[in-house]
Amino acid sequence: KEWLSKGHGEYREIPSERDFFQEVKESKNVVCHFYRDTTFRCQIMDKHLTVLAKKHVETKFLKLNAEKSPFLCERLRIKVLPTLALVKDGKTQDYIVGFTDLGNTDDFTTETLEWRLGCADIINYR
Repeated sequence: KEWLSKGHGEYREIPSERDFFQEVKESKNVVCHFYRDTTFRCQIMDKHLTVLAKKHVETKFLKLNAEKSPFLCERLRIKVLPTLALVKDGKTQDYIVGFTDLGNTDDFTTETLEWRLGCADIINYR
């Protein structure tokens, strides 16, 4: 219940960079998708993250428009979209950049992404 009250269990967009800091402060595990509307691969990533957010309520799943967050993109050195920033205890621990770790294909499975997030210990994966 506490997780759900903090916005876990759903994949949602945050409006600004300032919101990012607030969101990562209040949750132990956060996956943040830096995306651009016109990037097709970001839409593919959205589809998978929507499924995983419902399944892994122990982790908060967010998305942030990279074009509206230049400061954060520079600070986190985000150059490729989509990029997932994996944040644990308020610190960015790992990144999933593009689809390289996911088999370098557009039709990777949700399970592949789930496995990769599990490797980073950002979700409880067995």
